[in-house]
Amino acid sequence: ILLVNTDPQELPSEEDAWYDHQLVGLKVHRDGAEIGQVIRVEHLPAQDLLIVKVDDREVFVPFVKAIVPVVDVAAGFVTVTPPAGLFEEIQEGE
Repeated sequence: ILLVNTDPQELPSEEDAWYDHQLVGLKVHRDGAEIGQVIRVEHLPAQDLLIVKVDDREVFVPFVKAIVPVVDVAAGFVTVTPPAGLFEEIQEGE
């Protein structure tokens, strides 16, 4: 575990970089509607995941530009453009 003292209001110096505490609590928008909220961030070897609370379940969203194209910390939301089946079950024949 690496601990670093930072000002909670300080933004990372890199473009498209955020601290976990800035992402947790953000609303999640899809097609203009709010569908959930980021409840935590998981850091895995392949990529980071946003864990999104949707109703009574957790959805693991790959934190990549293709799926999470907009992160607006100031406005309090992220926008997702997920592939089919990430947030809902795909019915047979679809």
